[in-house]
Amino acid sequence: MYLVVIAWLYVVLMMSVAEATGTNGSFLGAIVTFFLYGLVPLSLVVYLMLTPQRRKGIREREAAEEARRQQAVSDLPDAGGHAAGAAEPGGVPAVGKEP
Repeated sequence: MYLVVIAWLYVVLMMSVAEATGTNGSFLGAIVTFFLYGLVPLSLVVYLMLTPQRRKGIREREAAEEARRQQAVSDLPDAGGHAAGAAEPGGVPAVGKEP
């Protein structure tokens, strides 16, 4: 893909040089040619072509963050999400049981 980008920029640069050095051309026309035929459309095309890679990177970062979050939760001493209860013999009786 980058070879096509470089080749297109080369073609547009040569068009700009021809515009600037031509008998009816101007330096301002060369600048406009370079931007309107080269940089603006090329930046749009490159942005659109790299969109899948950006999305993949975002998904990978989110997955890594979720894995780190899960690892941090599982490293806690009581990761069950319930309050720790006392042992029944000699301690507090379980819910619903008579002492």
